[in-house]
Amino acid sequence: MAVSVQHLLTQYGYWAIFFAIFFEDFGIPVPGETLLITASIFASQGKLHLPLLLLFAWSAAVLGDNVGFLIGHFGGRRLLQRFGRYIFITPARLERAETLFRKRGGWIVIVARFLEVFRQLNGILAGTVGMPWRRFILFNALGAAGWVCFWSTLFYFFGGRVHQIVVLFKRYELPAVMIGAVAGLAVLAVLIVHWRRSKHNRRA
Repeated sequence: MAVSVQHLLTQYGYWAIFFAIFFEDFGIPVPGETLLITASIFASQGKLHLPLLLLFAWSAAVLGDNVGFLIGHFGGRRLLQRFGRYIFITPARLERAETLFRKRGGWIVIVARFLEVFRQLNGILAGTVGMPWRRFILFNALGAAGWVCFWSTLFYFFGGRVHQIVVLFKRYELPAVMIGAVAGLAVLAVLIVHWRRSKHNRRA
């Protein structure tokens, strides 16, 4: 993967970064973040200019998520209403997701930018649950700026010295997220059972 990413950067420069991040941000499996990291190391070596790198990467991230938002807005809800039951998304759960996005949608959009898988589905989910586009684009732009600046400046100033740490982190990032989600659901289930038992005892 490293060789192919370096080849893309050598051949196509900033446009390789732009299109990789753009397509990754609405669900197409391309190595956008890996390309951004490699490009930042290139910039630290004088092969690319950091300001241009930041501009191309940020623009791609914002536009890609907005494409995802449009996909979710115009088609996502109908698909979930028709097929959601097959993946345990009931109308009640969809309604709760909409409520959560109304209350905490901005922070969800920002935090999801830094998490694998969630980053790719961020815009689609926001559009599906009906998050207002103006609110989405504001927080999407802020999240994209934070994400691009974090990875770009980290590798621009520290280069390959943090590469091994990041590779290790990304290897265990998704399992950690999944384990955390399962643990959170387990705790929630225990609390619900405890609450129902307490409520039943009070009635008795």
